[in-house]
Amino acid sequence: MTGLTERERHEIARANELGLPPVVFVHGLWLLSSSWDRWRSLFEENGYAAIAPGWPDDPDSVEEARRDPEVFAHKMVRYVTDHYLDAISALGRRPAVVGHSFGGLIAQLIAGEGGSAVTVAIDPAPFRGVLPLPVSSLKSASPVLGNPLNIGRAVALTFEQFQYGWANALPEDEARSLYEEFHVPASGVTLFQAATANLNPFTEVKVDTHNPDRGPLLIISGEKDNTVPWAISNASFKQQQKNPGTTEIVEMPDRGHALTIDHGWREVAEKALEFVKRHG
Repeated sequence: MTGLTERERHEIARANELGLPPVVFVHGLWLLSSSWDRWRSLFEENGYAAIAPGWPDDPDSVEEARRDPEVFAHKMVRYVTDHYLDAISALGRRPAVVGHSFGGLIAQLIAGEGGSAVTVAIDPAPFRGVLPLPVSSLKSASPVLGNPLNIGRAVALTFEQFQYGWANALPEDEARSLYEEFHVPASGVTLFQAATANLNPFTEVKVDTHNPDRGPLLIISGEKDNTVPWAISNASFKQQQKNPGTTEIVEMPDRGHALTIDHGWREVAEKALEFVKRHG
């Protein structure tokens, strides 16, 4: 646990002391672990011990993140995944793992290594073998991929970019509120890793979809998601169907990429909770 923060170590110790089934939440790019606060409360109300580690070296608050954005640079997929695996290894039992966006990809990497008892991947970023490249997804990623120098930078979205990629299914006032409350810069290199995964046989963005210890997996897709459209989520599902474990996919109508933090978060959280309860 040497690489974990004091907060993360405290959450893990608390989960072990409670003796309840643990659930680990994994955030993606442009968010912090605090974006899961309402989800954690809901799961704890239903008998789980919830922890939400950050990515390595994440600031404690959105305000701090905006003051020192470069802290997000250079965080690669394997490095982040190992941080979550370190947290999981300190738990007394295998947890449920719930991830969103790049966190959904990391959740599947964890599951492929047998680290989770049950997994929910929400609008997950693609891994090697997931081939569709919808125009909306390319446009959503263009603030990062449009400049090769961003591979070594932290990149923030403008409100207009956030609105297109995350909040296109929301009224503008809610989109602005979410942008102010949650948005932080993100590591550029992770997007480059995902974008080149199918060209690089040694990529870190490679999920073991065959591991029989993967456990049950649910993919949740937002119908109107511009960043990870149905074509990507469904292609991930088809790859995961090769596993002998239960694999399901569900589409949330009229929802965009912000479906874990917008006004309808509870509907998505309850869908995830039901799957975890049923298979955990």
